[in-house]
Amino acid sequence: MPPVPEAGAARFTRAWLLTDAPASRSQAAWGRRYQAWLAFRRNPLAMVGLIVVLTMLVLTLAAPLLATHDPGFQDLTRRLAPPGGGHLLGTDELGRDVWSRLLYGGRITLGMVIAVVLLVAPVGLIVGCVAGYAGGWADRLLMRVTDVFLAFPRLILALAFVAAMKPGVESAVIAIALTAWPPYARLARAETLTVRRTDYVAAARMTGASGPRIVLRHVLPMCLPSLVVRVTLDMSSIILTAAGLGFLGLGAQPPLPEWGTMIATARRFILEQWWVALMPGIAIFTASLAFNLLGDGLRDVLDPKQR
Repeated sequence: MPPVPEAGAARFTRAWLLTDAPASRSQAAWGRRYQAWLAFRRNPLAMVGLIVVLTMLVLTLAAPLLATHDPGFQDLTRRLAPPGGGHLLGTDELGRDVWSRLLYGGRITLGMVIAVVLLVAPVGLIVGCVAGYAGGWADRLLMRVTDVFLAFPRLILALAFVAAMKPGVESAVIAIALTAWPPYARLARAETLTVRRTDYVAAARMTGASGPRIVLRHVLPMCLPSLVVRVTLDMSSIILTAAGLGFLGLGAQPPLPEWGTMIATARRFILEQWWVALMPGIAIFTASLAFNLLGDGLRDVLDPKQR
């Protein structure tokens, strides 16, 4: 049998994904994913956000290869040197290369954001689904605890938690996580209150499925799309909170090259040696904007109310 040309294989795959009569559940699932990707790709701003986020992740992961200097190396003879002359983005007050510190700082800042999301998204999802499905005293108890956390501004509450612990990256992640989960719980509860009245949940209950099984197999997957959108949109506020803690000296501690810490140490030179504070500020702004654009695109694709 002669080999199928590449163009013919691509057309066959596309037709297989877009068929109106899928032959299996797997084909139907992949078809839905492909249609979601096509809808997402039609949004140019969302594609820009996706490309920027992926680029920043690649740059930070490849920091050892792309950095031109050791981020902690101090050259006091090159203090506050402007961009150029062997230093792409200049140097800071201790002669450290800003470009190299920016790359390694992205590892810390974005790593903190990813760690917070991995902690708070499952907690908020489980709390909201259990509260919405169980109802009664469990719902009232879990939602009152959620209301207590929502009553305080996120940054103020994070500052209080960090102040009670030792300042550092781990403390900042825990503090942000403790303040970031309530909105996810509220969103998951609202979705669960709608899903639990559907016919397929009633059918699962009539077949003898237990409450935990119904929540894990039938309710929780229906809440995931809305949660993914909310998490992506919240990435920017988590970045700003992490940078704010670093700026106030309660997050990553010097000499770690975290973006908020870099701005804090450079605020004395912000008018004369502007590049020292401007570069990490641009990085924070770019990351926040990219996640917002990506979240808007995902909301258009995943939220059925937007279709």
